[in-house]
Amino acid sequence: MCGITGIFAFNEIGRFSLVRLQEATERLEHRGQDAQRLYNDFFVGLGHRRLSILDLSSAANQPMSSKDERYTIVFNGEIYNFKELRKEYLSDLDNVDFETESDTEVLLQLYIRFKEKCLEKLNGFFAFAVYDNQEQSIFIARDRIGIKPLLYYHDEDKFVFSSEMSSLMAYRFPKKLDFASLRLYFSLHYIPAPHTIFENVLKLPAGHYLKIKKKEVILEKYYEIPNNYETQNYNSISYDNAQKELVNLLEESVKKRLISDVPIGSFLSGGTDSSAIVALATRHTKHLNTFSIGYKDEPLFDETSYANLVAKKFNTNHTVFTLSNTDIFEAVFDMLPFLSEPFADSSAIPFYVLSKHTKQTASVALSGDGGDELFAGYNKYLGEYKVRNAGWKENLIKGNLGLLEKLPKSRNSFWGNKFRQLHRFAKAAQLSKQERYWFLSSFIDEQNVQNIFQSDVFDLSNEDNKFQNRKNNYTKFISESKKGDINEMLYADMNLLLPNDMLHKADQFSMAHALEVRVPFLDHNLVNFAFQIEEQYKINPKIKKRIVQDAFKNILPAELYNRSKHGFDVPLAKGFQTLLKPLVEQSLDRDFIQEQGIFSPAYTENLKQKVKQGTDYDQNHVWAFIVFQEWWKKNDIQKFIEEEEF
Repeated sequence: MCGITGIFAFNEIGRFSLVRLQEATERLEHRGQDAQRLYNDFFVGLGHRRLSILDLSSAANQPMSSKDERYTIVFNGEIYNFKELRKEYLSDLDNVDFETESDTEVLLQLYIRFKEKCLEKLNGFFAFAVYDNQEQSIFIARDRIGIKPLLYYHDEDKFVFSSEMSSLMAYRFPKKLDFASLRLYFSLHYIPAPHTIFENVLKLPAGHYLKIKKKEVILEKYYEIPNNYETQNYNSISYDNAQKELVNLLEESVKKRLISDVPIGSFLSGGTDSSAIVALATRHTKHLNTFSIGYKDEPLFDETSYANLVAKKFNTNHTVFTLSNTDIFEAVFDMLPFLSEPFADSSAIPFYVLSKHTKQTASVALSGDGGDELFAGYNKYLGEYKVRNAGWKENLIKGNLGLLEKLPKSRNSFWGNKFRQLHRFAKAAQLSKQERYWFLSSFIDEQNVQNIFQSDVFDLSNEDNKFQNRKNNYTKFISESKKGDINEMLYADMNLLLPNDMLHKADQFSMAHALEVRVPFLDHNLVNFAFQIEEQYKINPKIKKRIVQDAFKNILPAELYNRSKHGFDVPLAKGFQTLLKPLVEQSLDRDFIQEQGIFSPAYTENLKQKVKQGTDYDQNHVWAFIVFQEWWKKNDIQKFIEEEEF
């Protein structure tokens, strides 16, 4: 696990940017503190920060070149099946004499032998670049699911890439805000690939690779999550056999992800996914370290009792980090500087703290990410299922939207949360399935998003067209499925929510502490299986994530089966009245807003007064403002924009 960056200059003008390579590499220091090295070949420069996980020797440092020095690689990630690949495909090569026990060297040799076809053989997560100095080309690839990030910028003079935006910005390219992305950010609280906050910077989408040669940049897709009804490997499998197959696939995935030359542990939330991973991991390793977060001041959301049951059953070395609200609020100030791009999922705050504490014991942690999106674990999936299979209860709720709009709604109380969920269900039920998906994915409706901005900031018609086109690209996953069941919503979330929110959070805020997070549920073999089984195996009116719960019913403590799970909503509103109050004041300050020239002063002033008075407002919306403004100030975006205008 590391950080990578590089530049390919197309001419002498582009070569001037090579002087920025060291700075761009140093900005990735938090991702890998074990080594830094640069490679320079006149028109090409590569930089690498290393977090040593496999083969801790200096021989495995990067950039790594082939013996003939034709090919050079920088690689971020892990290839779990590298030993098998080395034995199967590389042992018969007379000209290959391995100098390390690293997956990096195997990956380089696989690319040399198979070029882009090597991607089909890899089991792991990665972003890597290989430079061919004979062909004068660069090949860049990202893993199938989008676990590891890769951003890039190119113009007529150069192509630059990096693991993080803050590193990419070291190359001093023109920085022009993408207002369609900004609208998406306030809608979703993240910016989906391939777009970024800047018009001219892109994210390499999951399952894609790039070829760069003679100024030509070619983007190709090499993997796509299989449509539920196009591949039929599991279409006739019985439910009992599907459960067994799930356990076998997940166990094999966990086993692969235990390979490490440094201490390894596992996050343990007390939910089925992380608990299943722990149960399977303890079959293959002794004295597993497990880690949980507890919420001292928010007992409604504290699930450490369930995590403790699992830890006791499987005899893990369990640690609970119990946080007060003050601990959470204080962590905000430490976390904000690591925001490489605006990202307002507030669950990143406790995740940041969990990663920080976990790093003190382990350098690698297993995580249950992906289980909900694969097997229908969220409440919104149950809501969608009930909308599509409505009975008299659902129709009664749908018909009482007006009443539900008047009831108090809050995530922080039992009844307030119930009213919130019922209102959201009733409102969603009025919409088409595409519009409903967008509604359930968004934190704010489109009209209110437009009200955030000054009317003369951008060409409303042009930006609205860009926004709508992007929205249509994201909701098209709903209409592409040949059969209208819950799998199409899961498919959409695997392409939108998972890589751009959940996996971005896991990478950004674990790597802030140089902690590698591995996600067994997202082994591509398990993903392929999940999208080839029927809806009824995943969800029905009585149970979410049915197949996972049933498959592990006799393995996990009985208390975990089909229990009501509470997602933790960080109590930011309480912080806005105490420790986080200065952030609210600074972010919504009228003079700052006017100087910035993006947001409506009337809108932001009204929002600030609502926070001050404690009246009805969405705490996550305020958090989105804070995150954006802190990112803006940290990166001195005003200066860059003024320089461009000048």
